[in-house]
Amino acid sequence: MASLNKIFLIGNLTKDPELRYTPNGVGVVNLRVAVNRKYRDRTSGDLKEETCFITVTAWDKQAEACNQYLSKGSPIFVEGTLQSRSWETTDGQKRNTIEVRAERVQFLGSTRDSGGKSEGNLEAESSAPAPEPSKSENISSENISWDEEENAV
Repeated sequence: MASLNKIFLIGNLTKDPELRYTPNGVGVVNLRVAVNRKYRDRTSGDLKEETCFITVTAWDKQAEACNQYLSKGSPIFVEGTLQSRSWETTDGQKRNTIEVRAERVQFLGSTRDSGGKSEGNLEAESSAPAPEPSKSENISSENISWDEEENAV
């Protein structure tokens, strides 16, 4: 049976990224992305617009680059896969969600310079998790590998 799990999104961040680290020291960031869709209503003929809010999760160096260069309102292109997650709340209720796990995040356009955030059209590719990334390491576009073969998992 054939199967395909691939997502392509273009949208804007609804809030600043917040970088966290797993107990193993791997960076992870959740990006809230607003994606708009315009369509014509069949009954009235009016042009309508709807917005879908999607959580995108980026890992490792890609997460660190997103945290450094993106801010609320930043336009991004995301290539990834759908991932489902389940958990139980403190009061015992079961919850489920579907998110996008980013394989590639491309920063579109320029962003306003706010607290070290940079301008430009940059791209962050996912890579295999590093054993112990330095939490104080400065990440710049010069020391992130953009080569697909080098980042292959």
